Amino acid sequence: MSLSAPAPRKNPSPAIHHKILLTTVALERQPGLEGYIGGDAFSALYEKHPDYEYALLVRSEQRASGVKKAYPKDNVRIVVGTLTDSDVIEKEAAAADVVVHTADSADDVPSANAIAKGLAAGHSPEKPGFWLHVSGTGILTWYDTKHERYGEAPLPDQDYHDIRDIDRLLSLPDEAIHRNVDKIVLAANSPAVRTAIVSPPTIYGAGRGPLNRRSMQVPGLAKATLEKGFAPIIKPGKTEWDHVNVRDLSAFFVTLVEGTRDASLNADLEVFGPRAYYFVESGTHVWSDVARWIAEEAHKQGFLPAPLTKEATIKEVLQSTGAGATWGLNSKSKAERGPKYWGWKGTAQTLKETIPEVVASEATLLHLQPHEKK
Repeated sequence: MSLSAPAPRKNPSPAIHHKILLTTVALERQPGLEGYIGGDAFSALYEKHPDYEYALLVRSEQRASGVKKAYPKDNVRIVVGTLTDSDVIEKEAAAADVVVHTADSADDVPSANAIAKGLAAGHSPEKPGFWLHVSGTGILTWYDTKHERYGEAPLPDQDYHDIRDIDRLLSLPDEAIHRNVDKIVLAANSPAVRTAIVSPPTIYGAGRGPLNRRSMQVPGLAKATLEKGFAPIIKPGKTEWDHVNVRDLSAFFVTLVEGTRDASLNADLEVFGPRAYYFVESGTHVWSDVARWIAEEAHKQGFLPAPLTKEATIKEVLQSTGAGATWGLNSKSKAERGPKYWGWKGTAQTLKETIPEVVASEATLLHLQPHEKK
């Protein structure tokens, strides 16, 4: 499908009073995830718009001190709370012009309900509130999960485009991961509340936030490789995903936040509304290829005696790493909406180009020393 070039957008007027609520807090069961997407998105937002007023939801006073040290100005306000503090989230959402929900956002029901309630209470058709919600293309793995198609190549019907297939995306089965929260976000749409669901695939690259700079899937595969002495491939090794550099993802968040103030676009229901479902991808990978890249790089850096890969069953992989399920499932997304309406495209480092840094970083975290560099 060919997409027309986006019309030039006028720069928004100065945004001294533009209020942004950004959640970087994570649940206690996932403390290591805190701040990767949100931290990088805020870094990009603050660099571009240091005059906005920000409220950042952070889990603890200890975490808050680190964030405040990185962003000491008065227009960055730290709100200490967890995703179960519905009253806090509701109050902050009511006061914000834009809510950027990144903290366990794809799966946490209480925080989604609180945001929906707060936005509705604090806004009107004359001054709507905007909700930028982070879901994830893990939602597209539902078919493989249901039919236990681990390691297999994607089927034609597993290819989803965010404009061409919008009706399919809005009617995915309730059993799909993230679907329950997506439905809360979609149902929140009204003249007073405008939403955009941003659904990224594999996110890679070092984050720029003050709390956590590590993603999950690719570093998890590198970690497993260094621990096992080989890169695991869920047999038969044909699964595919798409990917996006965290910097390109954050650039899209900046564009969307700016767009909430653009009267020429923000009333369009294809842009902010019940059909505003955005995939954000800049390339495709086969997980077995990524495993080979990691094995080769680990050997090159002296952490493996040879660039070994081994096939394994999904059960064997899950016994050793919780992140491994995604390596055996297909998630095929195509970003059409962002390029069409916003002119977005990925420009940052490719996934393969980041593999040396990922291997070195995981080796450091594991306190490994190279045996002999190749």
